[in-house]
Amino acid sequence: MSAGPDLDADISAGDASVDIVDPDSFVNGFPHATFRRLRDTDPVSWWDEHDGGKGFWAVTRYDDLLHVSRNVERFSSAQGITLEEMDPDDFAARRNMLEYDPPEHTRYRRLVSKPFSRREVYAYENGIRLLARAVVEDARTLGDRFDYVDRVAKQLPMRMLGRLLGVPDDDGDWLVERGDALLGNFDPDMTDHPLGLTDTDEFKHIPFRSPAALDLYRYAEAQAEQRRAHPTEDVISNLLAPTIDGEALTELEFKNFFVLMVSAGNDTSRYTMTAGLKALAEHPDHLAELRDGCIAGNGAIVEAAVEEVLRWATVTMHFRRTATADTELSGQQIKRGDKVVIWFTSADYDERQFPDPFRFDIHRTPNDHVAFGRMSPHLCLGAQLARMEIKVLLEELLPRVTSVELDGPTERLRSNFICGIKRLPIRVSWS
Repeated sequence: MSAGPDLDADISAGDASVDIVDPDSFVNGFPHATFRRLRDTDPVSWWDEHDGGKGFWAVTRYDDLLHVSRNVERFSSAQGITLEEMDPDDFAARRNMLEYDPPEHTRYRRLVSKPFSRREVYAYENGIRLLARAVVEDARTLGDRFDYVDRVAKQLPMRMLGRLLGVPDDDGDWLVERGDALLGNFDPDMTDHPLGLTDTDEFKHIPFRSPAALDLYRYAEAQAEQRRAHPTEDVISNLLAPTIDGEALTELEFKNFFVLMVSAGNDTSRYTMTAGLKALAEHPDHLAELRDGCIAGNGAIVEAAVEEVLRWATVTMHFRRTATADTELSGQQIKRGDKVVIWFTSADYDERQFPDPFRFDIHRTPNDHVAFGRMSPHLCLGAQLARMEIKVLLEELLPRVTSVELDGPTERLRSNFICGIKRLPIRVSWS
């Protein structure tokens, strides 16, 4: 048993009746007490929406989530993966790869998957390590107190994104700011047009209903024009090139995939890295053991720790599916056209799958978490890259510190979609 806060006791004493539709219910962390109650007593529960939406079924148990994820004929992604309901023409204009079912999804995935394969990601390892080392050394110049999100967790995915895309380093901050505005579209700290707080109908036809997507569309168009004139060895050129069979992304597919890379490919890795360091700071025995493992070159313990960090964080809280026919799930009668929302974070704390799930355990095995959409055709395309970034950052950071402590209150994203820590002040003893 690792030393650290008694999370299970905190959850038992917590409010088990919060509104999971309201983004404000998540600003103090994932409402675990409510989701444990749902898993135990109402695992497929109906929730009304407050913005005119028709409501949805919340799927909270691990096994039920896997059933929905795998059964793409019965539970479709083709009408959207977020809660919002859109006009079909508007939806068609902003649809990304995640919002297709096979065989369309399979075709799209085949066109974009090469840069994110295991083989390609392992070829990036040295480059990721050099970037991580530079990020850590930059943080070291700040002294012993700084915001880990801003100075470390944000930096590595941002710099890696720039390398992959082949864009100027000076564009990195701007790209990340635009990505933050997209995935943080409920949080007034992240966007000038937060959903639920401002009127965003004029942006309903673009990704995440955010004007930031228009900026990224224009940027993607400019980059594509450059690569078509002068192809280079980067992901953008790779995406624009036709396959051996002559297939290629359409212009709209490319732009929507570019937006997806900038938002999901950056923010989720940052928030996972942040949640992982917070957990290690709260469990100093695990931090010390993992530090020793990094110094000794014990790759197995680092890889196991990465998987527990991914489970513990489970940054993407849910995706939506739409029932294509009347069906039954855990005793509930679901009708054709109903929205069915699968809660990954809840599933990753399901006691039926994970013994003592509220204990952070870097030795947990098996650890078949669903943070990347396990056993689904929509398995996260960037899973291997995210794992590599987290692993390399731990290996470069931990040998250079003797202790890490929290140095003030954390601040979380206002969102019912992304579980993210946006500020994490820490105090570090450098070795």
